[in-house]
Amino acid sequence: MRVEDIMAKNPACCTPDTGLQRVAQMMVEHDCGAIPVINNLDEREPLGIITDRDITCRAVAQGKNPMLLRASDCMTSHLETVMPQTKLNECCEIMERAQVRRLPVVDEEGRCCGIVSQADIALHCRQKATAEVVREVSQHAAV
Repeated sequence: MRVEDIMAKNPACCTPDTGLQRVAQMMVEHDCGAIPVINNLDEREPLGIITDRDITCRAVAQGKNPMLLRASDCMTSHLETVMPQTKLNECCEIMERAQVRRLPVVDEEGRCCGIVSQADIALHCRQKATAEVVREVSQHAAV
């Protein structure tokens, strides 16, 4: 199996300048917990990703006013990506190594064309592979 067999295609994306409230609204509208941050809507080059947890930990928990913030204020910039043709076992290894629950999927031109999540793995992979991803992603990183 490959990433293209299980990924969510054409995910909702935002730019670094998108207001945080709009990002949260997009998560509600699209029933998701992560929005890829792209350079612009034409090129769709991934610059980062913003999750509901990022908003909570990097804005709300720190007492910042989310109404005044942009995606760039809370997004994770270090980004791992995969391609649609990436084999699922390789995708799982990348998720485990990076300790992330979601990976943007990029096409041959580097445009964001999908997203693959830990939940997608759980729905489509064997129980043992799913358990391995969950365990490795959930471990605390060594300091």
